Amino acid sequence: MKHRLQFAGKKLIRMLLLLLGVSLAAFLLMNASPLDPLETNIGQAALGSMSQEQIAGLQEYWGMDTPPVERYLGWLSDFVRGDMGTSLLYRQPVAQIIGQRLASSLWLMAFAWLFSGILGLILGVTAGATRGRWPDKLIRGYCLLISSTPAFWLAILLLMVFSVWLGILPIGLSVPIGMDAAGVTLADRLRHAVLPALTLSITGVANIALHTREKMADIMESDYLLFARARGESGRSILLRHGLRNVALPAITLQFASISEIIGGSVLVEQVFSYPGLGQAAVTAGLGSDLPLLLGITVVTAAMVFGGNLAADLLYGAVDPRIRRRAAKR
Repeated sequence: MKHRLQFAGKKLIRMLLLLLGVSLAAFLLMNASPLDPLETNIGQAALGSMSQEQIAGLQEYWGMDTPPVERYLGWLSDFVRGDMGTSLLYRQPVAQIIGQRLASSLWLMAFAWLFSGILGLILGVTAGATRGRWPDKLIRGYCLLISSTPAFWLAILLLMVFSVWLGILPIGLSVPIGMDAAGVTLADRLRHAVLPALTLSITGVANIALHTREKMADIMESDYLLFARARGESGRSILLRHGLRNVALPAITLQFASISEIIGGSVLVEQVFSYPGLGQAAVTAGLGSDLPLLLGITVVTAAMVFGGNLAADLLYGAVDPRIRRRAAKR
């Protein structure tokens, strides 16, 4: 137990340093952006009709008159105290906006993460166990096709088929248009989340399936598998007792590493479906020069990715007793 706490403590320290570096990189990129916050959000025509005092007030509001180092250190000191700041575009606390948008995005990301992981594992194991035969060729061809397909193009294709041509699913948004918030049911939210979640799931399957296939193919050609066949074990027993056990660790690694891909893919998918999630908020913050909101979203998503990797590391010991014993001896 002690070594696990020490391991988790070291990981958390690395996480803090990582979040610091990520926030600094996001700030530097935002500061180097050629977009003028005033022209982007107010317009050149409106600026031309304002007085110098009004323009100076707007520059102060958007932080254009503050040195970059002072702006970042001010944001960092507030963030350490638990204050993410106030969104310049929405004029609401950043933590409140992230909480609302993250609640919507979790429907998509959780479903896509689970579905793509389970389906990718099944397809990868099947392809690796039948290497060179028609199931392997079919699965590998599908994965190569999907991995070369842009997420936004697949989202547009599904939108055209199921929403425009068939008309069985809504075109976009997370709730029906014009409906009062109190009247929105869970079924309405799930119905609007089907196409975005399906898009993320389809694009996330290929990477997991292809890597699992390679690992499974190596396992099927190993000496202990040949010995198991020589002992007369059935194909199902070999697959479950030897194949899945040895492919579990790389599958866990791929599953939790796919969190970053799902978060990145949700940015494009939410734009196509006009889904008011965290990805769409990040795009709006970037284009609108909303620095507090963009930095808050960047830190939260980076923490989610790092948390997934930490969970994978902690699960290794539960899946493989050899890792737990080696760690106990240190």
